[in-house]
Amino acid sequence: MMGKKDNQERNQLEVVSLENLVPKDHLVRKLDAAMDFSFIYDLVKDLYKLFGRESIDPVVLVKIVFIQYIFGIPSMRKIIEEIEVNFAYRWF
Repeated sequence: MMGKKDNQERNQLEVVSLENLVPKDHLVRKLDAAMDFSFIYDLVKDLYKLFGRESIDPVVLVKIVFIQYIFGIPSMRKIIEEIEVNFAYRWF
């Protein structure tokens, strides 16, 4: 049938870079170019130990909340869902 998606097409694997999926003029690219989040490491270095389980990168945590605020996403649960499906948020 014409126009009908074949399940076999959906299951194909393709190697794609996130870099190619995020438009060059997207706001997250502008934010990334304008802000240097590396200062966060100095602020939190005394809060992290050298042993134990690996933690989530503190810059990633700050960027998650930053995206949530900038794009007006109302809850932490919703921003995590959005990051799972939005390539631009994931790239950031």
